[in-house]
Amino acid sequence: MTVKSARVFVKSLGLIFAGALIIYQAYPVQAAYHFSDFNGRPPIHSSGAVSAQPRGLSPAQIKSVYNLPATGGKGTIAIIGAYDNKTVASDLKVFSQKFSLPDCTTANGCLTIHSMGATKSDPNWAMETALDVEWAHAIAPTAKILLVEAKTPSGANFLSAIDYARAQKDVVAVSMSWGGEEFPEETTLDSHFVSANNKITFFASSGDDGAGVSWPAAAPSVVAVGGTTLTFDKTGKFQSEKAWIGSGGGISAYEEAGAAQANYTGTRTKGFRAIPDVSYNANPLSGVSVYATGGQKPGWYVIGGTSAGAPQWAAIKSLGLAADNTKFYSDKAAANYNQYFRDIISGANGDCGYLCQARRRYDYVTGLGSPLTVKF
Repeated sequence: MTVKSARVFVKSLGLIFAGALIIYQAYPVQAAYHFSDFNGRPPIHSSGAVSAQPRGLSPAQIKSVYNLPATGGKGTIAIIGAYDNKTVASDLKVFSQKFSLPDCTTANGCLTIHSMGATKSDPNWAMETALDVEWAHAIAPTAKILLVEAKTPSGANFLSAIDYARAQKDVVAVSMSWGGEEFPEETTLDSHFVSANNKITFFASSGDDGAGVSWPAAAPSVVAVGGTTLTFDKTGKFQSEKAWIGSGGGISAYEEAGAAQANYTGTRTKGFRAIPDVSYNANPLSGVSVYATGGQKPGWYVIGGTSAGAPQWAAIKSLGLAADNTKFYSDKAAANYNQYFRDIISGANGDCGYLCQARRRYDYVTGLGSPLTVKF
């Protein structure tokens, strides 16, 4: 048995931390499951019924919570989705007008939609791409957006879409609001999440099924985004942020930690990749406003899930051109780390003990924490 296969076997039984046995419920490591079986799922959830006016959090509220600027954004944010959303441009126009954002259209060159052969439409993926495009624009209003529509959500088709996006001039961030179970071949695919001169940061949702690791969030060079819950008082003033029960997280069965994470002393992974790296609002009960006509019914939705965090973190990269794992782990190790992150210290994503509990510094539910700046 190799060291890595032994690691997988031990993880399937449990993990020993600080002398205590911790049962770790993750995505099952299936011997017959391979990359050819991968089918990405968008971790997205709606709260309440569709409405004629927005009921979820607004861009101004989110920016206040995370200390983000009212405007800004450089370069292009690439959104990787699946299938063809025929109404995404018109939905973005309604969203922009409602929240007094600058127009972002195909005509003015702000929005580009590139199909990788997608002709079929899907209501769930239409909602996902509406969320991703609208909230990337909300957080970084002056950045350009490239929506790349994979033909289907298969692993091969997603990688083709990612390769197209990372080859485009001016792309600074790639958002991947989807994921699925890990598979043995994933370590051979890590190069798809690296760009020339490392100018692009890749962001992926950690998943909405609670404790467990998903791919591509598990890739060492990808920023895995976990989920939190925001609470407000009766006047709408922000009160607190804690771990969301649905946030994906844990230790990869296959991937080794990247250099930045391996050099950070706050994780206990024996050299393997831990996710998530960072966190963001995800609970649909504190969800954001999304306008969509390509989903179930046209109108305004309240949307949550870790898929909401990936495009907004990608927009943060566009705002400051600094967000990546190398800087994140260095900043969290600094004495003044609270200038960079809100440390999420309460909440859990399951009942597996240490691995499921938010705590100071790094944890396997919210990672290093949520953003308080764009200048990492």
